[in-house]
Amino acid sequence: MTKQQARFEPYDFNGGTCVAIAGADYCVVAADTRMSTGYNILTRDYSKICKLADKCLMASSGFQADVKALQKVLGAKHLIYQHQHNKQMSCPAMARLLSNTLYYKRFFPYYTFNVLVGFDEEGKGCVYTYDAVGSYEKVGYSAQGSGAKLIIPVLDNQLKSPSPLLLPAQDAVTPLTEAEAIDVVKDVFASATERDIYTGDKLEIVIVNADGIRREYAELRKD
Repeated sequence: MTKQQARFEPYDFNGGTCVAIAGADYCVVAADTRMSTGYNILTRDYSKICKLADKCLMASSGFQADVKALQKVLGAKHLIYQHQHNKQMSCPAMARLLSNTLYYKRFFPYYTFNVLVGFDEEGKGCVYTYDAVGSYEKVGYSAQGSGAKLIIPVLDNQLKSPSPLLLPAQDAVTPLTEAEAIDVVKDVFASATERDIYTGDKLEIVIVNADGIRREYAELRKD
C-alpha cells in the first residue's frame, strides 16, 4: 500500500507585471490587470496598485492574498503614525517601513514583489524596488513580476541608468519627460504581453506629479 501524505502549500503565484519610472518632477507606476493561477485566468480586471499615502503608491506582483495582507498591515501602521505625528508618512519613511515589515516576516515571508513610488526629500520622483524579504534599493526605474525579465533589459537599453557604484554618486532619476515615460511603459508592456501569458488584458498607469495623482488605461492582449 502506498503512503499518502497531505501537503499544505501556503503560496500561489498569481502572475502579473509592475513597472515604475521616476523623473525629476514625476513618477509613473503601471501594472496589468490580469490575475491568474497556472493556466487559469481568475479575473481580467484586478488592480495591483495601492495608494499608501498622499503621493506614495505601491504596486505588487506575486501571491495576491499576501499582497492584501501586506497592504492591510501597512495601512494600519500608517494610521498609527498619523495619529502620533499629525502628518502623513513621507515616501522614504514608507520605503523603510515596507522593508522592515517584509524583513520581520522573513522566515515565513509575504510572497510579494513590490515597487514603491513617490517623492524624496528633495521633491524628486523616486522608485524603490524590493525582494520578498525586504532588501530594497532606490533606483530610477524598476520592474517586478512574471514579465520583469522581458522588460528590464529594454529599460536598461533605453534609460541607461548610471551605476550606483560611481563616485561621485549620480542622481537616480531618469532623463525622460512625463509623456516619454508613459510611452515607454506602454511599449514595454505591449512587448511583454506577446511572450508572457501571465501579463495582459488591460494596463493601468498611475502618474504622480505636483498636480496630484491621475490614472490612465490602455488595452493589452487578452489571449
